[in-house]
Amino acid sequence: MKKISCLIFTISIFSISLSSAQTKKPATATAKAFPAEVARPKLVVGLVVDQMRWDYLYRYYNRYTNGGFKRLINEGFSVENTFIPYTPTYTACGHTCIYTGSVPAVHGIIGNDWYDPETKKNVYCTEDSSVSTVGSTPSSEGNMSPKNMLTTTITDELRLATNFRGKVIGISLKDRGSILPAGHAANAAYWYQGSTGNWITSTYYMKEVPTWIADYNKLKLANKFYAKNWETLYPINTYVNSTADEKAYEGKSSTFPHQLTQNVDKNFDAIRSTPYGNTITLDLAKLAILSEDLGQDNITDFLAVSCSSTDYVGHAYGPNSIEAEDTYLRLDKDFEEFFNYLDKKVGKGNYTVFLTADHGAAHVPGFMQENKLPSGVVSDRDVASKLNTYLNDKFKVNNVVLRSQNNQIIFDHDKTDKGDVSFDVIKAASVEFLKKLDGFQNAVDIAKISQSTLQEIQKKMITNGYNARRSGDIYYVLQPNWFNGGSTGTTHGNWNPYDSHIPLVFMGWGIKPGATNKMHYMTDIAPTLAALLHIQTPNGTVGEPITEITNK
Repeated sequence: MKKISCLIFTISIFSISLSSAQTKKPATATAKAFPAEVARPKLVVGLVVDQMRWDYLYRYYNRYTNGGFKRLINEGFSVENTFIPYTPTYTACGHTCIYTGSVPAVHGIIGNDWYDPETKKNVYCTEDSSVSTVGSTPSSEGNMSPKNMLTTTITDELRLATNFRGKVIGISLKDRGSILPAGHAANAAYWYQGSTGNWITSTYYMKEVPTWIADYNKLKLANKFYAKNWETLYPINTYVNSTADEKAYEGKSSTFPHQLTQNVDKNFDAIRSTPYGNTITLDLAKLAILSEDLGQDNITDFLAVSCSSTDYVGHAYGPNSIEAEDTYLRLDKDFEEFFNYLDKKVGKGNYTVFLTADHGAAHVPGFMQENKLPSGVVSDRDVASKLNTYLNDKFKVNNVVLRSQNNQIIFDHDKTDKGDVSFDVIKAASVEFLKKLDGFQNAVDIAKISQSTLQEIQKKMITNGYNARRSGDIYYVLQPNWFNGGSTGTTHGNWNPYDSHIPLVFMGWGIKPGATNKMHYMTDIAPTLAALLHIQTPNGTVGEPITEITNK
């Protein structure tokens, strides 16, 4: 009897323990559950500095203020080894890649412009003949939209996730720097019309610009800055990170001070090639925040801003010029004012900002040669002409090369398909010819790239940049620090680190201070934002979230 009682007691205790254990499981699950509402910042600000090499973060670091680039680096999280995963590395591709998390092979923006083999016409990345200018006199400058971009952007996904209640606005001197980041579903994208000095948009977005844009255009702020001319921010002898002021390999009028007064009411476009172009861009961004109430409620808004004057200055004078250094020192002060404005208007801790670049830039060949470093230039027109002459002499095919563009050779398929010589033979002969040209490192039939002897990184970048319906037939790789251009200034577009290594810094809501040297890619920016905001990634995304940045 005692044994039975003990057994019943033991079973009872076990049942009670099991019951207690079962009741504790939901409590554990509840402790890990999400809060009642998904937490998000009130505003996301994307800052793309056109042509900003990664090393500019540190080259001028000692001269930066505490509130601009230094604040980003010290309060934010810097992804030090961020690279572009495709080639050619051009502006339109870069802005699209940042915001789509994708590559040209998928999103379709393979260059600033390209030759369309289907229509047999040259296509500009944002051109759209079905829309017209809004905010100024009609011109081709306003016939723009994102229709050539084939995928969604992170800004589109935010619009979708908030049932189109979250506002998205793009701002840049360049149409492509405004339109492509803002995406297909943006509330607005504004860009600068150099012929009038107005900020404009197109009928794709609206029928007329809001009053705050119209009033801003009346100010003609370019004139205000022209009246100041462009002098160095600090005594010119302190610019020790740059070459001498006057160099033959810099653009014309490369001596300080740069006279601008002659442009008043005459040449509004000239402000692009001065640091003041960045100033008016960020000034308009602040006005957009104020006028559109961005970041003023719990529905996340997105402001996509591209500072383009750094690109214009870089193209004209090169990375080692006093002009470039002064432009970044002035941009640093503009960023300090902009961040202070965000703190005041949106509230520190209520917004997330990221800074990156669409591409870098090569050193000017004249500068390299002056310092006994290898470099040089090629000409697209010469390349196409020489190749046509060679193919005509060898195969009696007249002008079978339509053009050399975006580091690609584009053939006239009407001629290659009907000729006596097969297209494969023509391509093979062209590849061997190109390899022998000055400044050329290699060339490859894109259809046979997997069989080539290119470095794997080059294969991957070329493949990522190749769109089957928009790209050419042969891709060529230039020697390091050779590029397509002239004898003065610089450009970009190649696979090399000086063009493809870009800054990437996140700061603000949801971001912990720090840095990583782990390799990441431009394509990781959009999925990182998607993870931070708890929204879907763009529909062509190939990148991955950068998990090191969050404070969770």
